[in-house]
Amino acid sequence: MAVTAALVKQLRETSGAGMMDCKKALEETNGDIDAAIDWLRTKGLATAAKKSGRVASEGLVAIHVAGTSAAMIELNAETDFVSRNDDFQSLALNLAKLANDAADIASLNDLAFPNTQRTVAEEITHNIATIGENMMLRRMKNIKVDKGSVVSYIHNATADGMGRIGVLVALESEADAQTLESLGKQIAMHVAATKPASLSVESLDPAMVQRERDVLIEQAKESGKPQEIAEKMVEGRLRKYYQEVVLLEQTFVIDGESKVADVIKKVASDCGSDITLKEFSLFVLGDGVEKEETDFAAEVAAQLNK
Repeated sequence: MAVTAALVKQLRETSGAGMMDCKKALEETNGDIDAAIDWLRTKGLATAAKKSGRVASEGLVAIHVAGTSAAMIELNAETDFVSRNDDFQSLALNLAKLANDAADIASLNDLAFPNTQRTVAEEITHNIATIGENMMLRRMKNIKVDKGSVVSYIHNATADGMGRIGVLVALESEADAQTLESLGKQIAMHVAATKPASLSVESLDPAMVQRERDVLIEQAKESGKPQEIAEKMVEGRLRKYYQEVVLLEQTFVIDGESKVADVIKKVASDCGSDITLKEFSLFVLGDGVEKEETDFAAEVAAQLNK
């Protein structure tokens, strides 16, 4: 029986296995869906779908730098143990490399995975079946400069180029590479420590600013101060808020006194070349993922009472 695209699609939806694995299974079983599912199960390839509902909040942030561009991805798994698995680490690094040429997660998932006949999405499904945990390519970011340097930093690296916190910093300049690398690394370490919400005041989410302003207005009203003084109080406290959440306005953690913007200006003056902090990106592993709280004692009791 001929293996059609419709049969492959049906088997993929039923089993959760990769496209090429489904095609192989159908060829081996003469197009019999039930037999093909059994074939996949014997190969350990039909388990991915069952695992897909489990929360994946561990894993790795991985970075790959290529000249004046760099990409960062977050690949999640269910347990921290998997992040030390060689196959999982190799998958994460390959995804970071591929992300340099992808516009977004959807296009990255559609790219061909190196040395296989699978797409990225299919390779992840394949690894779910092989390693035995749910996985999710959660997000990606790539940054490029026309001239200058994109500097990366991994905090508490699990292995080279990957860990739980990743930062990319893009500096546009004609300054020498060593100067930009040193400055970029310090800024990246600062970002990992302070986790700024935006690069500049102008790029800060207007909704965040309005929410903060509303709180400050209510506080000013409750103080009983005259309107004119209350308005000045709000503006003064907003400036303090910017110093807390805006990268260029923050106090540089390296020296504890200078603004980040002033540090960049000083390095630019010292090397005789303009330096612009064009962009930064921060990934904290599992940030925003709702984690499952497991009551181990209750689970054991439930098993004993069956």
